[in-house]
Amino acid sequence: MDQTGILQNWTLRLILIQTFHNVINNELTSTAQTRHGINPANRQPNSEVPVSTQADLDRAVDAAQKAFQQWSKVPLEERRAAVIAFGDAVDAHKDDFAKLLTMEQGKPLAQSYHEIGMAVEWLRKIPTLELSEEIAPALYTGNVIIIKPSPYTPYCDLKLGELGTRFFPPGVLQVLSGGDDLGPRMTAHPGIGYVSFTGSSVTGKKVMASCASTLKRVTLELGGNDPAIICEDVDIDAILPKIATLCFYCSSQICMMIKRLYVHEKIYDQFRDAFVKYTQALKSGDGTEPDVFFGPVQNEMQYEKVKDLFTTITTDGLNPALGGKIEPSKGYFITPTIIDNPPEKSRVVTEEPFGPIVPLLKWSDEEDVIARANDSQMGLGSSVWSKDIDRATRMARRLESGSAYCNSQSLWLPKKK
Repeated sequence: MDQTGILQNWTLRLILIQTFHNVINNELTSTAQTRHGINPANRQPNSEVPVSTQADLDRAVDAAQKAFQQWSKVPLEERRAAVIAFGDAVDAHKDDFAKLLTMEQGKPLAQSYHEIGMAVEWLRKIPTLELSEEIAPALYTGNVIIIKPSPYTPYCDLKLGELGTRFFPPGVLQVLSGGDDLGPRMTAHPGIGYVSFTGSSVTGKKVMASCASTLKRVTLELGGNDPAIICEDVDIDAILPKIATLCFYCSSQICMMIKRLYVHEKIYDQFRDAFVKYTQALKSGDGTEPDVFFGPVQNEMQYEKVKDLFTTITTDGLNPALGGKIEPSKGYFITPTIIDNPPEKSRVVTEEPFGPIVPLLKWSDEEDVIARANDSQMGLGSSVWSKDIDRATRMARRLESGSAYCNSQSLWLPKKK
């Protein structure tokens, strides 16, 4: 059977056989205990997935160590070809992955397609060393990897691992699904030499502490409360679609997104009214429905956290310019909310909401707004928006964040040649 036939058969398995397995040494394995995620749009259970044991992890680590001895010796161009072919296969099945992603994460299909498209670009372009991302550069440079997806969203990763068996030797790309105990087992395992974790700052501290016991190298991408400073010279109509997207994409459930908007007092009222009008026009609903922009937040725990943050609208006497109340729904839907000039120390300003509630704050003095923007324990990203690129650059250089942007934020895609 040619490659096209193999991939077509794999598509049928994905669509018609909604079963999910661990991928260990290129074998699809099950476990005695299983669990399931929840579709956040309707709170209905998704398919069962494995709950990996210590024995499963030990087998995967043993397979990875053996695979590394051979994979690291494979010529660079062969590894590069395998990674690119894997990206092409993901692209060939983007419809399947997009539907699966919307089912487990809740984002609208259009945003799921965008995410799958970015994954494909990363897999295709990273072998040319144009961008850094966990899976592709690890494989390209001769390393092996064990993926542990979030217990809330295991489905796409398990199917990516299943697809990867067509392109990589046994033990090179493995996926283990599990509960809250699997992560600590991995960070403590003496056979794992490097951990990359994306998640909350609270969990990140635990990951770092655990990795220290075996002197593992570790990379952490944790919480963000990114400020955006809007100068008085901007073209509001021109930047507003981009600003709104960077505030509310994926219902604000992305670490490096705009979480605080500092708008110059000379344009504050005009910007606020335009921002409210633009956001009001964005449709909320099940991600499978047409033209939806706002899907639900992903899980009940996060839903309750955002609901708790909403209580401060009343207790702190805040003024919603839009929204402010969470309407009952069959899923974990949060009403898009814009808070009009809240106090600087209010929770909607100081905390990362990870849900669609954004504070709008006035500023007039550059020194003051830079100090306010930097007044946070989270320094993931930031941005300055101005027609005067020299001014924007000067201000952005003073922002204390891992990445600082001018007239943009969160450039996720690889650059095009």
